[in-house]
This record gives sequence, C-alpha cells and structure tokens, in this order.
Amino acid sequence: MAVAKGREPSAVLEAIDAGVRLIGENYLQEAEKARQLIDAPLEWHFIGHLQRNKVKKAVQLFSMIETIDSLPLAQDIEIRCAELGRTMPVLIEVNSGQEAQKWGLVPAKVRTLVQEIAQLPHIRVMGLMTMGPRVGDPEEARPYFVSTRQIFDDLKKSGIANIEMRYLSMGMSNSYHVAIREGANIVRIGRQIFEKQ
Repeated sequence: MAVAKGREPSAVLEAIDAGVRLIGENYLQEAEKARQLIDAPLEWHFIGHLQRNKVKKAVQLFSMIETIDSLPLAQDIEIRCAELGRTMPVLIEVNSGQEAQKWGLVPAKVRTLVQEIAQLPHIRVMGLMTMGPRVGDPEEARPYFVSTRQIFDDLKKSGIANIEMRYLSMGMSNSYHVAIREGANIVRIGRQIFEKQ
C-alpha cells in the first residue's frame, strides 16, 4: 500500500503510473481531493483514526477502513452502509504495544469486539491492523507483529460467523521486511515510495 498522507495528487499519480494500485489515506480531506483528480482503478483504504462524525463521508470514499477500534464506531459505519446498500470491509486496529497515546484495542479486547461486529450485516471483519511502537531498529518491532499474528491466527480458527480473516496489515517503510516475515500481507509504505532515497 502506498501511504499518500501529506502527498500531492501529482505524486500519487506518479506512483500509480509506476504500478501502485492500493492507496492508503490518513485524512478524509486529502482523500476527497485526490479522488476528484485521480480517475484510475484503485483500491483506497482509510488508515487514520476515524472520527464518528466523519463516517458518512468515509464510507463513500473508501473501499476498506483499517482502523476500527470500538463498537460505537462500527455501529455508525453499519448505519451509513445500510443507507447505501453496501457492505464495508474493515480491519480491527490492534494497539499491540499497549501505548496509552495510540488508538486501537489492547490485544485482550480484540476477540470481543470482533464477535460484536460480526453481528452487523453491513460490515465484514477481514483481518487486523497494527502499528506497533515506533522503533529505530526494525527487529524491535518483531514481538508486536508476532503477537498480532497470533491473535489473527486464533480468530481465523475461532469459527466466529461472518468474519473472514484474510488481511494482516502491519509494517511501514522501516519495518515492512520484518512484518512480511511475520505474516503481513499488507504493508504501509510512504517514505520509500514518495521520497527520493
């Protein structure tokens, strides 16, 4: 995934010309601006913290929301998706480092939220996302990727109806290679795509 946070649409277009087909956006306003200027067959994921008052716009702009961390947020998405007659694929955001300043659920609460969201007919839990603590050495991120993968695997075997544990979104420009070795099949790359190395 090319993370377009703070990038001009022209830079996003360059990435698309180079073959990118999955764009991650942190901000609704940036996504809306980019979508007006970019007409290409792309998948757009919302990867920032979603405020409940912006859900209506988010479900119109994005093909997946990767940052679900509460039942009230999921219920708002359910209402808006029901109005549009669509089902929204989502990932549950795991606060794998249990950091007070970060969004996401602590690992012990993930299963309960998944069970609750599984009851909502217009939302489909498709996997998990984690950021993990910001570290200098990518190897220091490994334990957080491992713990998120364990939750993912447990949910996959759980038999909870109406979920499909397909995507494990973790790792960024400095840690994606470690994340991939620990099972990530979506990595969020911004700097290495959009900045000259």
